[in-house]
Amino acid sequence: RRGLAPPAATVSQVTVRDALNQALDEELERDERVFLLGEEVAQYDGAYKISRGLWKKYGDKRVIDTPISEMGFAGIAVGAAMAGLRPVCEFMTFNFSMQAIDQVINSAAKTCYMSAGLIGVPIVFRGPNGASAGVAAQHSQCFAAWYGHCPGLKVVSPWSAEDAKGLLKAAIRDDNPVVMLENELLYGVPFELSEQAQSKDFIIPIGKAKIERQGTHITLVSHSRLVGHCMETASVLAKEGVECEVINMRTIRPMDIEAVEASIVKTNHLITVEGGWPQFGVGAEICARIMEGPAFNYLDAPAVRVTSTDVPMPYAKNLEDNSMPQVKDIIFAVKKVLNI
Repeated sequence: RRGLAPPAATVSQVTVRDALNQALDEELERDERVFLLGEEVAQYDGAYKISRGLWKKYGDKRVIDTPISEMGFAGIAVGAAMAGLRPVCEFMTFNFSMQAIDQVINSAAKTCYMSAGLIGVPIVFRGPNGASAGVAAQHSQCFAAWYGHCPGLKVVSPWSAEDAKGLLKAAIRDDNPVVMLENELLYGVPFELSEQAQSKDFIIPIGKAKIERQGTHITLVSHSRLVGHCMETASVLAKEGVECEVINMRTIRPMDIEAVEASIVKTNHLITVEGGWPQFGVGAEICARIMEGPAFNYLDAPAVRVTSTDVPMPYAKNLEDNSMPQVKDIIFAVKKVLNI
């Protein structure tokens, strides 16, 4: 039977929602110390159906509905982690994590350091982050810069189904507190999931970026939903002869700045793209790190940030669209940087 090609690898179309559900199911099954808690995660199958079927499968002790009190259930989760369990604490949106930020920062993030490594806090805080659609200012901000600012935390921000599954599994297995910033608008979006990513042993190392598209003219660095905008931008500009390299950061803290530097050495231009506000943002940090490092000497033009506008999110649809970075905004920035 010589001359026959090897069997093709199985690739499935999986939504981000189902990828997260798979990750939770596999980790609950793998380690009995893992449990999920949050508002409506159990009997209702989760506000966004991320935990669908898990309560029926694992029962009341592993999948726990909590009262509407982020400070309360985040505190319970942190205490459980200190006592040796591995909680996954869901915030219905990260905007509500502000109610529990004392638990996340002062209790979870700082305890290992303050106890000289004696007390670990293996916990995952996860839920939708950033702007959704039509939910106005109090439900629409990005917390990547907020949590990325704090030593003691690891912060991940997935784009694709593969990102979501691999990063959530890595976060649950990590011995440190991890903040996982998902995006509600991506939950229903299908992505290709490779045969490797469908394995129960598949994880994505925290702290490693991924080059989603190779290019030679300009580097676009993004995370979460805006990676998709950068990919779309690259497709449009390729027809005009401009090849964009798109980097999906995947992790906000620790940040894989080496991947960005290596790309700049090749393209000599940098644009950062994010759904957060401009001041003290993720893009600001990336630009500062490039300024301070060896890649600065390879830049042929100033690095540019594309961000949301510096206002609380408006409710009106047309104003909301104008507040968030659109593909046209990234294209405009690319042409400005490349002077075309």
